[in-house]
Amino acid sequence: MTHSLTMVRDDLTGEATRGLIAAHLAGMLANTPVESVHALDLGELQHPSVQVYSAWIGDEIAAVGAFKTFDSDRAELKSMRVADAFLGRGLGRAMLVHLGREARQAGIRSLWLETGAGPDFVAARRLYESAGFSYCPPFGDYSPDPLSVFMTRDLAPSPGPAAL
Repeated sequence: MTHSLTMVRDDLTGEATRGLIAAHLAGMLANTPVESVHALDLGELQHPSVQVYSAWIGDEIAAVGAFKTFDSDRAELKSMRVADAFLGRGLGRAMLVHLGREARQAGIRSLWLETGAGPDFVAARRLYESAGFSYCPPFGDYSPDPLSVFMTRDLAPSPGPAAL
C-alpha cells in the first residue's frame, strides 16, 4: 500500500519528531565543531518566532523543517532534515517548497539560511542552489566562519506550482 506525503505544523511533542530533531543535531555535531553548529535545539525550536513542520508518509516521519522569523518580512530556514530511510526521494525539496509557501503566507518576503561549507553539505547546497538561493555574506548574528556558507532568496509574490 502506497501512502501519500502529508505535511503538518508540528508542536514538537511527538516522539518521532523529537527523534528526528535529535538525529539532526547529532549529525551536525558529528560533522562540525560545536562552535560552528548553528542548528536549533528542541527548546529553541519551540520559540514563538519559529514554525516547525514535519512530513509524514503513512505513520512514519519522513522529514522536518522550520523557519524562524527574524524581522517583519525575513525568515531563516532551520533544521531541514530528511529521515535516513527516506533519503533520495525528493523529500528535502518537498519540505523546502512547503516552507517557502508557509513563509510567504506569513508575510515573509525573503528567506535566508546558513549551511555547512564542507563536503558533507554538498547535497544541501545543491538543493538550495537549485531552488534559487544565492550565496551572500553572513546575516543577523552570524560571523564569518570558514565552515559556514550563507544563502538567501526572495519569495516571489505569486508562485508557480513548484516554486518556493
